[in-house]
Amino acid sequence: MKANLIDASQLELQDKVVSIKRVVKVVKGGRTMRFTALVVVGDGNGHVGAGLGKSAEIPEAIRKGKEDAMKKLVSVARDENDSITHDFIGKFGSAEMLLKRAPEGTGVIAGGPARAVVELAGIRNIRAKCMGSRNKQNVVLATINGLQNLKTPEEVARKRGKSVDDILA
Repeated sequence: MKANLIDASQLELQDKVVSIKRVVKVVKGGRTMRFTALVVVGDGNGHVGAGLGKSAEIPEAIRKGKEDAMKKLVSVARDENDSITHDFIGKFGSAEMLLKRAPEGTGVIAGGPARAVVELAGIRNIRAKCMGSRNKQNVVLATINGLQNLKTPEEVARKRGKSVDDILA
């Protein structure tokens, strides 16, 4: 992952719980049950993050997941019609997310876990397809990886030593 993490203290963040799972540890005296919560947070304006929280109670697991997600906020490059700047495949583990640019009026065409990430990032027009693993945690992290690695035309032009018009043509 890149080190372009954002300070969450001055952002108005919303959170969405993607999944809650019960995990059991078998010990000598029996079974101990805990809950894990996968939480996505974002400001709806180009910042999004995901975190995992674990606790004996569900609300505590969600709170921990939210705190973890706030530590891992990343910025997302968007274009003028609230879509992504170019097509990209985000990868995490064996999960791959194909993120495709979409024109105005398309809306968010994405599955459950990816939809939560994309909506909280502030993207209004996108097509996304999950390839490979359907594991919710890996899909969320693959989506964030894809959004994080997007580049603006200005960044590409600066890197290649060309003008933005040459890149977009």
